[in-house]
Amino acid sequence: MNNTRPRSVLQYSATPTLQAKRGDRVEAAPWSTMRLKVLLPYRIFVDEDGVTHIMVVTQTGAFGLLPHRLDCTAGIAPGILAYRRNAGEEVYLAIDEGVLIKTGPEVIISVRNAAGGQNLGQLRAAVEHEFLNLDERERSVRSLIAKVESDFVRRFLEMQRG
Repeated sequence: MNNTRPRSVLQYSATPTLQAKRGDRVEAAPWSTMRLKVLLPYRIFVDEDGVTHIMVVTQTGAFGLLPHRLDCTAGIAPGILAYRRNAGEEVYLAIDEGVLIKTGPEVIISVRNAAGGQNLGQLRAAVEHEFLNLDERERSVRSLIAKVESDFVRRFLEMQRG
């Protein structure tokens, strides 16, 4: 009985070179970099090819994305998004809450607001000041809307009864 694997089965390694092995041949992985798009409601904030690593903060904690990671989606919490270009340069963005979608080599991040810069201290302050304060304003507006809606429903029911 032969215990060798069929030649059609690909095995991807998690090494930085991202190589796939088929039998005794070594082939390049389907992709070795990612394309990152950060979308705002009114424009494209970042559209960059050649990204090798992305670190993002989600509702359940921070995690990193590499080009060979399986497709996924995640809810993003306000925080710092870090990504590394092919040349090794790190880029940092302050982002508001949103959603991340990874399909193949493309990573699309859709957020309500974003800010770029090199100084991490300034970006952290921007996140705390702008994005988290916006949440407080949104909560007060949503509370007001809920009161108006409940008042409308109460008056509508009174009108039907009377």
